[in-house]
Amino acid sequence: MLILRRKTGESLMLDDKIKITVVESNSDGVRLAIDAPREVSILREELVEAMRANQEAAVHVDKEKVEKFTGMLKESK
Repeated sequence: MLILRRKTGESLMLDDKIKITVVESNSDGVRLAIDAPREVSILREELVEAMRANQEAAVHVDKEKVEKFTGMLKESK
């Protein structure tokens, strides 16, 4: 892991394609501006973790419970 110190207004480059600039820094955190090609996916880590958890849960779905629930929904219409 590389750890860098940057001040407000300073940037760093990733692979000559992605520029990350520190916009603001205070006791609440850091605001970053990211300039990257459209094909580069940029997500907050907690969203990536939530997506992985959802995918993992989908893999372990109890199909019988889903079918029972689906049947209950159809009956309630």
